[in-house]
Amino acid sequence: MSTPTDPPSSAPAFIPLEANPDLMTTLLHNLGLSPTLAIHDVYSLTEPSLLSFVPRPALALLLVFPVSAAYESHRLAEDALQAEYKGKGEDEPVVWFRQTIRNACGLMGLLHAASNGEARGFVQEGTELERLIKEAVPLAPGERARLLERDEALARAHRGVAEKGDTTAPDAQDDVDLHYVCFVKGRMGACGRWMGGGRGR
Repeated sequence: MSTPTDPPSSAPAFIPLEANPDLMTTLLHNLGLSPTLAIHDVYSLTEPSLLSFVPRPALALLLVFPVSAAYESHRLAEDALQAEYKGKGEDEPVVWFRQTIRNACGLMGLLHAASNGEARGFVQEGTELERLIKEAVPLAPGERARLLERDEALARAHRGVAEKGDTTAPDAQDDVDLHYVCFVKGRMGACGRWMGGGRGR
């Protein structure tokens, strides 16, 4: 399902990431997140017995869900009430990446999880992820998006795991009806919902 807030068909496109914690963990580790952190499946947000399987502390939550017309309508109405996020620099409350690469919402969620909150302290020195965050922080959201579009190391790392899922990977140009949203604490300690589309929340 293509929606009004999706990047245009002429935009760069990535193979969609499978909702597979092992692949996502591999991608983050390959980019430079410490191997002491990992992605884990969460089977329930309300059932205590299922939540007990989630290792603690949980530094972010990446939610994947099917896109629907009702969701898009709600998101557009919500966006209309909010100012566009324009944060940049060391004092911004959260590092936000606008998604201009088609089918890269999983990657955007992972970048939001690793670039914010406590997880940012686990980005290893001298890695592609550290370099990317350092280059992105002083940039406005539009410039950050262009940075991601041009980053060959990021594209290569993403492609390296996106092609290895348990299911046959869709083509990068396919319309995919799943979306990722990241919930992560920002610099001020408040938990926010961050996705690459829309106005930043």
